[in-house]
Amino acid sequence: MPKHDLTSMEHPLFSLSTRPDRRILHYEHNGSEITITPSVKGRATIFDADILIFCISQLVAAMNAGRATSRRLTLTAHDLLKATGRETSGDGYRRLRDAFERLAGTRITTNIATGDLETTSGFGLIESWEIVRRTRAGRMVSVSVTLSEWLYRAVLAKSVLTLSRDYFGLRRPLERRLYELARKHCGRQPEWRISVETLLKKSGSASPRRVFRAMLRDIMKKGGLPDYAMIEEAGDIIRFAPHSEAALVDMPEAAPLTDEARNRGRAIAEPGEDIYALEAEWRAYWARSGRPHLRSAEAAFLGWLKKRNA
Repeated sequence: MPKHDLTSMEHPLFSLSTRPDRRILHYEHNGSEITITPSVKGRATIFDADILIFCISQLVAAMNAGRATSRRLTLTAHDLLKATGRETSGDGYRRLRDAFERLAGTRITTNIATGDLETTSGFGLIESWEIVRRTRAGRMVSVSVTLSEWLYRAVLAKSVLTLSRDYFGLRRPLERRLYELARKHCGRQPEWRISVETLLKKSGSASPRRVFRAMLRDIMKKGGLPDYAMIEEAGDIIRFAPHSEAALVDMPEAAPLTDEARNRGRAIAEPGEDIYALEAEWRAYWARSGRPHLRSAEAAFLGWLKKRNA
């Protein structure tokens, strides 16, 4: 299941603009200070953050399975694009490279604590990246990403939340940002209220308040947020409430698979497919099916894999 770090959900690290955003953003809220400095390519966008979400999800899955982790991850480019709802065309791979450049070029200076430490530090959203290509076809085979120490420390501290898979289907940047804030602040509460003025600040939107309010009303009219409803109240207040409280409780995951089960899965999967990405896809399918009781997680996974490849 997709996982996002709490700090990125709480604070406006990513640009909501669809054009290169080269503004330096300084944000302060409740003692937290962040300065975000873009590169000449522009600030990393909320869609670029999909890469970090995918990396965080892989790390959490590895930790839950008892596997060793590090800041450097090697990923299959095709799996990353598919998992985040992106095109796997040549244009999709080109946009992926652009996203890596913006993530590496965007610099963060902050005093926000991750884990048990609070420091004032500066860093990129990712430290480095590398693309491996097939020389004849010129297509990406895999990508390597080294996360910042700051983000990696947050993952190790389990400062993450599960997102709805429908998040990747949200095409308007503000919808994504509102969902992140609702997911972070509602938690297990039945509702969360916030003024339009504070919501504008926390969203990171550059729109004037009247335009921002009109955008909120349009989103409310369409009811486009996964899991949450938005209600406008007197006093310029917006109330977020879960469609169903049960839908937002972090329920237990299916039992972890053994290495033997994964080896059996590799024999069924198509050549070159990442078994851990397939395991994540199966767990998402299981969750969407209502998390039915499994007598054997291994048998359920292998059965799903056979049907998938039939």
